[in-house]
Amino acid sequence: MKPALTAVLLLGLAGCALGPDYKRPDVSVPKGFRVPDPQPAASDAASLADAPWFEVFQDEQLQRLIREALVSNYDLRDAVARVDAARAVAGITRSYQFPNAGVSGAINFNRLSRNGATALSPNILPEQNRTFGSAALNLLSFEVDLWGKYRRATEAARAELLGAEENRKTVATVLVSDLATAYLTLRELDYALEISERTLATRRDSLQLVQARQGGGVATLLDLRQAEQLVETAAQAIPVLKQQIEQTENRISLLVAKNPDSVVRGRSFNEQTLPPEVPPGLPSSLLERRPDIRAAEQLLVSANARIGVAKAAYFPQLTLTGVLGGQSTQLANLFTGPSAAWSLVPQVTQPIFTAGRLKNNVRLAEAQRQGALIHYEKTIQTAFTEVSNALIAHRRMRESRERQQALVNALQDRTRLAYVRYRGGVDTQLNALDADRDLFQAELALASIRLDEMLTVVDLYKALGGGWK
Repeated sequence: MKPALTAVLLLGLAGCALGPDYKRPDVSVPKGFRVPDPQPAASDAASLADAPWFEVFQDEQLQRLIREALVSNYDLRDAVARVDAARAVAGITRSYQFPNAGVSGAINFNRLSRNGATALSPNILPEQNRTFGSAALNLLSFEVDLWGKYRRATEAARAELLGAEENRKTVATVLVSDLATAYLTLRELDYALEISERTLATRRDSLQLVQARQGGGVATLLDLRQAEQLVETAAQAIPVLKQQIEQTENRISLLVAKNPDSVVRGRSFNEQTLPPEVPPGLPSSLLERRPDIRAAEQLLVSANARIGVAKAAYFPQLTLTGVLGGQSTQLANLFTGPSAAWSLVPQVTQPIFTAGRLKNNVRLAEAQRQGALIHYEKTIQTAFTEVSNALIAHRRMRESRERQQALVNALQDRTRLAYVRYRGGVDTQLNALDADRDLFQAELALASIRLDEMLTVVDLYKALGGGWK
């Protein structure tokens, strides 16, 4: 009866686990994202992040690059390896909850000396060579998890595995964003190069006109030098743009894990389309959508479980070791009844004095949990800030692009009229050259602003946690 009661008691103790059970902390979630002129709450049900990346970025060549990167990118492959490592660690940690069994055997060949300190005569020991064999089945090597130390350690390891998986998703989100940013920047640089080359050709035509007018005595040398200045200004911008284009191509090649090379283009810069509406969705859904927030929570789960591991060290540890085998000087009789041998060794250990080591281990685990909690809360607030910043940037950049487009339209008309008046002899060349220079800078600025507007959509998509699926 007593052994049965003891077994029931051990099973009951093995069912408990020291340390606090995890409970998700209460986090203050805003009712809506801060954004200029917020939309009614009903329109916030959907989110841009719910769309897969191939619906957000519709350029076929960009989609091809993203697919290649999701397979071969170095950072993503490293993140996958970290997931595999975390999975292996979780399996190793879990194995401590179960008994270990193994087999061992040995054969000893000895020769006894007749001239030693305990000399044996031939009458007693006719044969000096002796063979001794042993075989054992290690039936049991097991520490009973009375206080849940190994279960808490397994809980922590599983949380770290889930955190590694969420980190992999974060890397995928950043990869999609970085590749889209680099590709759109490349197409904007191509467009800026096109503007520069078109402007250079126009200014060379104007220079020829000035040269002809100067030869006829109508234009001055100052007019000629001003026209030459505009030509060289446009020509000087072209090598800089080509350098930026080639370096951006190299950056894209690195993202797709290829040697530096040219990048195949798809749609032109003006043909690039992104969703006209960018609904952010509900702030509460951001907690479940962003993988970095989920990774931070798993880090908190792991730190919480480590407290139980530290507290379990205060209490006795019960270890069971069992061996079944045989020992014999005759190998033929190794497994017979008289040669059988077995042992069962229960062992209890209890720390008495550790000079504060156990107490400080618990304090360390609690401090690490507090640090993980702070990191979790900061990650959430950072996510809300990033989404709000992206929404504000998108709205303001759209307004800026509309104003800049109106400026370019006005400058195009001004430049046309200035050259008509100059060729007709009713205005000076200075006005025409000023209009040409202002138009060139305004067109480049418009391309840059339009790129910034598109990149705000990319940033918002990343901030909302889209792109990893």
